[in-house]
Amino acid sequence: MERYNRQIILPEVGTEGQERLNNAKVLIVGVGGLGSPIALYLAGAGVGTIGLVDDDTVSISNLQRQVLYSEAEVDLPKALQAKKRLEALNSSIRLNAYPTRLGKENAEEIISQYDIIVDGCDNFATRYLINDTCVKLGKIYVYGAIRAFDGQVSVFNYRGGPDYRHLFPDESEMLSMPHPPKGVLGVTPGMVGCAEAAEVLKIIGGYGEVLSGKLWVIDLQTMLTNIISLEA
Repeated sequence: MERYNRQIILPEVGTEGQERLNNAKVLIVGVGGLGSPIALYLAGAGVGTIGLVDDDTVSISNLQRQVLYSEAEVDLPKALQAKKRLEALNSSIRLNAYPTRLGKENAEEIISQYDIIVDGCDNFATRYLINDTCVKLGKIYVYGAIRAFDGQVSVFNYRGGPDYRHLFPDESEMLSMPHPPKGVLGVTPGMVGCAEAAEVLKIIGGYGEVLSGKLWVIDLQTMLTNIISLEA
């Protein structure tokens, strides 16, 4: 347990919490800007099984924020390269790479194998698919989204709490919206991804206050944060 000593000595974690981490199964959908810190910190913490879903390849423009990858990996599949990087970080955990897009044809099959599904994607269609599949299968959905200097995090379908459709109920309206500008400060997904990873660890460890029924938002230009209630 020397690897995990600094978190085991926390009374909120302890050896029992570390064992829960070892037994947990977490799926990360999208291993880009958000998925990079999520994957690195969950692997470092000793989450026993981590799935990585992404159909994209590494591009040079990714490297400003997608810290899982290096220049030598440009044009290679993200899911497979992420698996190699995380195996180098922690060889004692199990990593499953899915170099494919999550779609209606495979969502249930993949998601059913995991306890917690973490959002590292960048589009509404995939988020509605994750949400609806999690609701159907009784899985927890840790949500995160970013834009420029802003980010938000919540936890859906947790112990009877609200799901993603409570936040954005009109799917057709959301899907018809124009794509937001692609500009983003590199640290924005880093901070939001770390917040998502923190929620995953709290859920597994059973400590703290989970962001169920709440939306955490941050503005990195002012460092102002707020928690908005999603409960009716």
